[in-house]
Amino acid sequence: MKPEASPTLAEKLGTTAHLSPLLMKARRLGLDADGLERTAMQRGCDYYHDGSPPPPAPVSRADYSDGELAMALLNPALRYHPQTLRLGAAMLGAPGNDPVELARRAREERCEQVVSHIARAGRRFEPENPFWERLLALMPTTPPAKSGVLPHPTRFVAMTGITRRGVETVTQWIRPSSNSPTHG
Repeated sequence: MKPEASPTLAEKLGTTAHLSPLLMKARRLGLDADGLERTAMQRGCDYYHDGSPPPPAPVSRADYSDGELAMALLNPALRYHPQTLRLGAAMLGAPGNDPVELARRAREERCEQVVSHIARAGRRFEPENPFWERLLALMPTTPPAKSGVLPHPTRFVAMTGITRRGVETVTQWIRPSSNSPTHG
């Protein structure tokens, strides 16, 4: 008997998946869902990494940009996995991403609902960052996703309860670290 395939994000959201140009490009580059996650970790999403030495990056940013990687990880046609969505959220907020380009890709890849959910969380936790407001302004209005499917907004940030100043809540958006290799 053949094992059941993991449901796609589209199935969990109650919609249909489409043929994704970004996921087809990823496959041509040798990246499946696990490869996309590894690529995000290799590009600095070390918050989600287990600490073992990562293998060399199989795909350069020139071949598959951070924006493309974010949209692939957030793509409804990809298998459903909450960590994949958290990595996609981190890559969405990567320095240098262009909100105009991301909004265009979100429409092409039919992940506006997911991107809007993350951008609203970004605006909530980083109200001083104009990136999130600009991205939201470029996105169509979407209904909220089915409850419990997309990660809670607090899953996109690191929170501390105790700092050197004492007990306080400090939040920081999780994004690729700046010391990630630029060549891969």
